[in-house]
Amino acid sequence: MSGAGQPDLFDAALTERLARSGPLAARMRPQSLDEMVGQEHLLGPGRPLRALIEADRLSSAILWGPAGTGKTTLARLIAGATRRAFVDMSAVSAGVKDVRETVEAARRLLAEQGRGTVLFLDEVHRFNRAQQDALLPSVEAGELTLVGATTENPFFSVNGPLLSRSSLFRLEPLGEEALGVLLRRALRREGREADEAALALLARLVEGDARSALNGLEVAMALAGAAGRERVELGDVEAARSTRALHYGEDEHYDVISAFIKSIRGSDVDAGLYWLARMLEAGEDARFIARRLVVLASEDVGMADPLGLLVADAAARAVEFVGLPEARLNLAHAVVYLANAAKSNSVTLALGSARQDAVAPAPGAGGTVPAHLRDAHYKGAAKLGHGRGYVYPHDRPGAWADQQYRPDHLEGHTYWSPTGRGRDVRRQATSPGADQPGGPSGGPAGTVPPGTGTGGGPGVGS
Repeated sequence: MSGAGQPDLFDAALTERLARSGPLAARMRPQSLDEMVGQEHLLGPGRPLRALIEADRLSSAILWGPAGTGKTTLARLIAGATRRAFVDMSAVSAGVKDVRETVEAARRLLAEQGRGTVLFLDEVHRFNRAQQDALLPSVEAGELTLVGATTENPFFSVNGPLLSRSSLFRLEPLGEEALGVLLRRALRREGREADEAALALLARLVEGDARSALNGLEVAMALAGAAGRERVELGDVEAARSTRALHYGEDEHYDVISAFIKSIRGSDVDAGLYWLARMLEAGEDARFIARRLVVLASEDVGMADPLGLLVADAAARAVEFVGLPEARLNLAHAVVYLANAAKSNSVTLALGSARQDAVAPAPGAGGTVPAHLRDAHYKGAAKLGHGRGYVYPHDRPGAWADQQYRPDHLEGHTYWSPTGRGRDVRRQATSPGADQPGGPSGGPAGTVPPGTGTGGGPGVGS
């Protein structure tokens, strides 16, 4: 930790030593905003964070994002660009006493030299309320600039008053193209070369983590050197990451995800788990897998087991909240549940059928909203007849009223035809004469409107 009031000679010497012999990730740390890779939405020309830094107008900030996205680097660049002192503190090891000492040193430096201080607080979500409260007066008074870094949602983990006095910037995982730029830059710096396949595999495996990519490249370069080669090959990256290159081309990418979805749709748990493992080992984006499971939960499980959507959504959230490798278990959990669940595509067919009527030309004014269903809350609506004749369902037995809810030419059209599997059944109305299998909407249960077909609906090919 560099003190706010100490000379910079020690820091300069340490920086020089790290530039020669430190880890590759430390040697590749950008020295200016122009050297930053990724985060274009924040640091591109004219973007908000860059503009604040260059104008020296940045007050305290919270940097929220996954590991290896540049949070620490950004904090150092903020201090360097504004000529402020830089204090690096970890919320894991620092206590209230450390905070108060840093605040006091920052106040002295500001009073004696007119120089501000940037306090970089890594893992700010680990600070308890008392520690965060100790910072609040100095942040509010502008005696120091807090730059907190967190991988957790700050709305849940950072003190509300402290968060309200800070600008929140979300950093995104680096894309494979940005990681490729970073890796090639590192190779040039080290005077080495690498096969494109090796770089592509490494960029795919690190899940957007620049630090992990550089660490992997450093190990791969050492392995290549031990084998008497200057050029990094695919096998070096595989050994460095302790994995096999189960990568595949774009065509096979779609084939594998199609096999994955069709296995779950076909209720084959083991096949679903195999294709999941195949994709994860190949470095497939876990968020892509999670999105496909969320779609499948409504497309192929649907009303037969409505909880399937909740399970799939929970797995998708776990991918963001927990991250790999642990989130593999959450994805596997969802695969097992969805494959075992009762299946129904009635929602898919129903939406397709309703869409046909929605886009079809309406006869005359037949597509307009019936008068009794129109908004009657604004002044003058009653004079237009809006809402006249509407029956409030909660005032009737069973919360059901026998009234029309669609344009005249669509009355009697049945879109949703439940399969009867699992929970995929139509709610039975309780009003006299309305408790038929077809329900209040009219139309016999189990019928499929002409033209909808009996196939798998949209997205069947996955």
